[in-house]
Amino acid sequence: MSSLSHHETYLYDSKTFANQALSSPQNLAAVLDHTLLKPDATRNQVLQLCHEAAEHRFACAMVNPTWVQLAADALKGTGIPVGVVIGFPLGATLSASKRDETARVLKHGAHDVDMVLNIGLFKSAAAADYEAVKQDIRGVVELAHGAGAIVKVILETCLLTFEEKLRAAELALSAGADFLKTSTGFSTGGATVDDIGLLRGVAGSRAGVKASGGIRSLADTSAMLHAGASRIGASASVKIVNELAGSESGPVSNNGY
Repeated sequence: MSSLSHHETYLYDSKTFANQALSSPQNLAAVLDHTLLKPDATRNQVLQLCHEAAEHRFACAMVNPTWVQLAADALKGTGIPVGVVIGFPLGATLSASKRDETARVLKHGAHDVDMVLNIGLFKSAAAADYEAVKQDIRGVVELAHGAGAIVKVILETCLLTFEEKLRAAELALSAGADFLKTSTGFSTGGATVDDIGLLRGVAGSRAGVKASGGIRSLADTSAMLHAGASRIGASASVKIVNELAGSESGPVSNNGY
């Protein structure tokens, strides 16, 4: 990378990445965060999620904090990481609470930490507010990186203007985010092709871009990958890989993600 020009280090080849991801069900599974975040998810449903994540070799099994230990135990020895959401779904948790929650889930075995931007504070738009949002993210990033984990910052793009999306993306990157993520899946809208393109344009090759919220089919997934997503969050992950394999099975999951 050091031999590349400054401009070249920011290039990201969405077409090549998408074609590779869509070349086989196994490759596609490797970019899907298999997700179960509905509030009424039960122990058995979380265990089923973990079983499916291990069977299909998904990028991670994404759960709410209360289930991290269960998921880590279920996935032990499989090589499949546990993902967890922090400050979810509003982002309005105290920074100290986000850090405490992060420290605890890391201790219980989480590897992918998807935290929600403090949206209201960000939209307040004063310089001090932007700095507070940056420090909110950085506090989580420092803990995660110190434990060898990664952080995806959920911007909740449906609540932001075009200019706010650009600023939020740059702010998250400056705070050390490993991924820019579109949505919680619990607000007024989910991922869009336009937002993925915008976030990839900001991130270049500096960070990943995760599309989440409303992605329920292979067509949805393909569109997001070609727009620049490098990770997909979905509860319909099994259906999506089965579509690619030509053996679509079961109804579409509709549990808010």
